[in-house]
Amino acid sequence: MSIDFVREILPIVLSFVIVVIILPFLIPALRRLKFGQTEREDGPQSHLSKTGTPTMGGIAILIAILIPSLFYMRTCPEIIPILMMTIGFGVIGCIDDFIKVVKKQSDGLSPLQKMALQFVLTSGFLVYYFLVEKKEALVHIPFTEYCFTMPVWLFCIFVFFVVLGTVNGTNLTDGLDGLVSSVTCVVAVFFIIVTRQAAPGMEPMSGSMLGGLMGFLLFNSHPAKVFMGDTGSLAIGGWLSSMCILLYDPFLIIIVGFIYLVEVISDILQVGYFKISHGKRLFRMAPIHHHFELGGMSEIQIDTMFTVITMFLCMLAFFSHPAGL
Repeated sequence: MSIDFVREILPIVLSFVIVVIILPFLIPALRRLKFGQTEREDGPQSHLSKTGTPTMGGIAILIAILIPSLFYMRTCPEIIPILMMTIGFGVIGCIDDFIKVVKKQSDGLSPLQKMALQFVLTSGFLVYYFLVEKKEALVHIPFTEYCFTMPVWLFCIFVFFVVLGTVNGTNLTDGLDGLVSSVTCVVAVFFIIVTRQAAPGMEPMSGSMLGGLMGFLLFNSHPAKVFMGDTGSLAIGGWLSSMCILLYDPFLIIIVGFIYLVEVISDILQVGYFKISHGKRLFRMAPIHHHFELGGMSEIQIDTMFTVITMFLCMLAFFSHPAGL
């Protein structure tokens, strides 16, 4: 199958160029507004030097995704629910980031407020999924050609679990310079390849995400000049979860998003073990990238390790999907 320049290459180029143009202006503006990162005092001590680094750089990524998508919405309406989830979660993250920088603290929205906003957005996605897209409550089993249909009520609960789990995972992964961007670039390439055969019309969203993150990495690789904040990390979670659900392949997240999953599980295990053991720790620090960091690995080494693991798993995932079987 030949490469479709308009759907597969052009969105990458456009998003990359938009981010590269915006960030040199956005970073000084964020610095003037004193929209700097507030590092947790109980985090790695080496990260305290990052306090004050401009955050909310994910705004550039959202703009870089939104502008090309507006041109593709008429010819590729398949991207509309993905765009809704990506921009929607990005806006939630932006509100969270704004509260953090205004209050100069590491916590923004309360857990209840964040959950309520995510619940409303995911509910809107489900309404669009069933009433506009007229899709089924269908789920594919990886590495097989078998799909099964869930009762609608159970599918809706399942979707909430998938979306919120994925968004939390991408958010936790955004803890080192360039980490979530590098890992997600690999995942975006995977979805460009898969959707060109399995779901033509969805490629521009993955291309826009890839181009935006590639441009962002020029400024976010170690030592980072800007952080994406929850604005970017939540948007990534919204993009990934909606892509997999629309492909009827939510379990794919376990494979291609293994790094995000491990970050969440390590955090849960750390908290649980700390409570059960009355103060003992399972890892040096959670989420797990901090465990490796405190073990002596540099941020670049951890980024490379996690990205290579994601490359391998994405190659494996290609054979788990009907497009690759």
